[in-house]
Amino acid sequence: MARHDIDFTELLDVDALRAECRAVMKKVRPHLELRAALLPIMRRASNEGRNKARDLLNADGSGLNCARRISWIQDQIIRVLHDVVATAVHPEGKEITVAAVGGYGRATLAPGSDIDLLFLLPPKNSDEMRKAVEFLLYILWDMGFKVGHATRTVEECIRLSKTDMTIRTAILEARLICGCEILFADLENRFDREVVADTGAEFVSAKLAERDQRHQKSGDTRYLVEPNVKEGKGGLRDLHTLFWIAKYYYRVKDTAELVKLGVFSRSEIRLFEKADDFLWAVRCHMHFLTGKAEERLSFDIQRDIAAALGYHERPGLSSVERFMKHYFLVAKDVGDLTRIFCSALEEQQAKAAPGLATRVMSRFTKRLHKIPGTTDFVTDRGRITLASPDVFSRDPINIIRFFHVADINQLELHPDALKKMTRSLSLIDHSVRENEEANRLFLSILTSRREPALMLRRMNEAGVLGRFIPEFGKVVAMMQFNMYHHYTVDEHLIRSVEGLSEIDKGEVEDIHPLATKIMPGIEEREALYVAVLIHDIAKGRQEDHSIAGARIARKLCPRLGLNPKQTEIVVWLIEKHLVMSMTSQTRDLHDRKTITDFAEVVQSMDRLKLLLILTICDTRAVGPGVWNGWKGQLLRTLYYETELLLSGGFSETPRRERAQVAEEALYKALSDWSEKDRKTYSRLHYQPYLLAVSLDDQLRHAAFIRDADHAGHALATMVRTDAFRAITEITVLAPDHPRLLSIIAGACAAAGANIVDAQIFTTGDGRALDTILINREFNVDEDELRRAGTIGRMIEDVLSGKRHLPEVIATRARTRKKTKAFHIPPSVTLSNGLSNKFTVIEVECLDRTGLLADITACLADLSLDIQSARITTFGEKVIDTFYVTDLVGHKVTNENRQNGIVDRLKQVMTDQDDEAKVKASPLATPEQPARKTKASA
Repeated sequence: MARHDIDFTELLDVDALRAECRAVMKKVRPHLELRAALLPIMRRASNEGRNKARDLLNADGSGLNCARRISWIQDQIIRVLHDVVATAVHPEGKEITVAAVGGYGRATLAPGSDIDLLFLLPPKNSDEMRKAVEFLLYILWDMGFKVGHATRTVEECIRLSKTDMTIRTAILEARLICGCEILFADLENRFDREVVADTGAEFVSAKLAERDQRHQKSGDTRYLVEPNVKEGKGGLRDLHTLFWIAKYYYRVKDTAELVKLGVFSRSEIRLFEKADDFLWAVRCHMHFLTGKAEERLSFDIQRDIAAALGYHERPGLSSVERFMKHYFLVAKDVGDLTRIFCSALEEQQAKAAPGLATRVMSRFTKRLHKIPGTTDFVTDRGRITLASPDVFSRDPINIIRFFHVADINQLELHPDALKKMTRSLSLIDHSVRENEEANRLFLSILTSRREPALMLRRMNEAGVLGRFIPEFGKVVAMMQFNMYHHYTVDEHLIRSVEGLSEIDKGEVEDIHPLATKIMPGIEEREALYVAVLIHDIAKGRQEDHSIAGARIARKLCPRLGLNPKQTEIVVWLIEKHLVMSMTSQTRDLHDRKTITDFAEVVQSMDRLKLLLILTICDTRAVGPGVWNGWKGQLLRTLYYETELLLSGGFSETPRRERAQVAEEALYKALSDWSEKDRKTYSRLHYQPYLLAVSLDDQLRHAAFIRDADHAGHALATMVRTDAFRAITEITVLAPDHPRLLSIIAGACAAAGANIVDAQIFTTGDGRALDTILINREFNVDEDELRRAGTIGRMIEDVLSGKRHLPEVIATRARTRKKTKAFHIPPSVTLSNGLSNKFTVIEVECLDRTGLLADITACLADLSLDIQSARITTFGEKVIDTFYVTDLVGHKVTNENRQNGIVDRLKQVMTDQDDEAKVKASPLATPEQPARKTKASA
């Protein structure tokens, strides 16, 4: 619906509003009393008008019309207020001009947006005029509006806009609301003559640079799963930038005029309008829903916005995921329009005029050079472009070849060529997809030793990648509604290839020493690159994406030119691509059964190497901060332990003998201690400790325990940081009792520490020696040690009774980011087949503060002895694994008892009100009998 088709009168009866205000003016004279009397009238009119605009948005779904309606309502309120001021308060106010600038100047206004106003004063102005401005502003402020304002003469506007690009952009969009029309016309004419004339290139350069900086600040990707609708890449501000440039450079009032100028085709201008309308709809709904100027489309509101816009669930995709996929496709359309627009700008000969900025000169002056080995493409100042307009239509394979040549010669892409490509996507049909040369070129791009991810991203941005591999096209712009994945599926896959390329080139040896070491020996390099690119290609289907992805790979790999052996490798890698990650993060790697089970899956060293590298690339590409050194260490441990087994080096020596050797080694290492202490502290530990803990750590623990004993401390903590593994280790020595781990976990939760692993041991004299590993927070060791020390003191205070744990957990819960947008049904799996000695309990549910403390307290209530724990968080979801025995050291085999354990844990895991949870917390009664002697795998 066009603006002139909107019936604005249904929003607000302006005549009635003006009459009501005039009636008040007759009764009330003092300015302050008049303001107070007008306020409820204006506030009611604004609220009623905005409520009607919201109802109409729900009815017609047009975001642009909603923004226009709210802008119109605001215009009427300002006009009526100006009339009041000029009539009854400050008569000289009629000589000023009130103009809308910014987005409001375009006659569009979001419900919670600032109102940007320019008050124009005549050259000879008075205090009375400025007081008129103040009166109007005070009422708007009293109404609750955020008003951005400037009070200037025309001369000041012209002078400032010549040096300040922000002011220049604001005046570019200025629109008369009320007041002196002659003054506003003078501003428009002088601005056009004195500022805009002959400065088009300067403005274009500034706005594009401003856009690039804004994109960099927001992550330089339009595929963040919580995008900023206004400022993010592909958002409204990008469309506004195009409009500003069009209005400034082409001197147009409406983007539709760009069709006549040949900048956009009719279909492209319709795409522009659809994108603008959709983004405005999202933004208006966000503001109405939150009651404020919320620009970030966060998880908390995505479901509600999806419902408001009428999205429904489909097989494999929830309603919110369908909505967000549409959002990202629109953001991609905005990118396409930007490229087309920039291409049209370059075609303008006027941009070669003298005095242009260096950037603009390099952008707009054409210097064509041949590229060796091809007659279809040429370079224009380092950017590849087409030698003739029919390059793609004459041979559609040239669409793929274009990127191949760009990669080989490391060339930037000319927007003119991309514009032509965007309009030629239909040429990529079945015959192109099955063409041997096209697939050879694509595989060469994918496995390039230069920057394959850069070229793949450009292919994706241009729409080529999804056309050439339709299965990939189905995951373009697809998001997964969770806090773990930071990017859309297509962006995640391309970032995975980027990670592989960095390993391949040896650029990340400090982060991935093992992967960097084994990469040069990978024989099936092509197969690995293909597997990394398509490992998540079947996301969004009802079927398990690993199984469905393997089936897609079986068809796609031969098409890409892979032989049967390579195809089988890719199929296996995709089918098993989550196994190594899940095993390393959720299983006890010191339990031999874990290693033997995993070795049965991989079966060969070649597969183990490929799976390790794929797992690293997959994890790193999930999002910032997801990969850390601790996860790297877990993967390396699993790799080395499995390598030992596959190579026949896994020790078959009885555990008793190996423990005896370890005890003797500890005794010898304490050679500078007294004989009494050497015997006491080397014989203090049980078999599991001696087999699981390294000699270096045993020595640290021995010194720690001896120091505590000499000081007479029954309770002590020791901290150590590890920057490479990105973890901090807190070792606790305390009198043993069943709830000890629960209390330690609660103290860590209260201190905001995220536990990733726990090793639980009991000494021969009945004390607990528990080591908790938490994620590192600070890069500087001194800062991290201070933090760890604070957590250690928190643990000591809680264990000694100085602090009441439920209260500190409740305090932390109130400050923690909410995850109410997500629902994860609690799941409990109990298995006796994952370990030879222990029952393994795996719980999966929505994360919350104090969850681990509640679960471990429940396990203590159930008379279960926790031997080791692996704590894993995937965004809002936790998967915690506990290796347990009953109180006599046996597995839990009774079916009724197993069912009881599952039921009790599910009850604890169900998210409850924090206050109710505090009152019911089992941690409120810390007095417990001593726990059973512990062992750890």
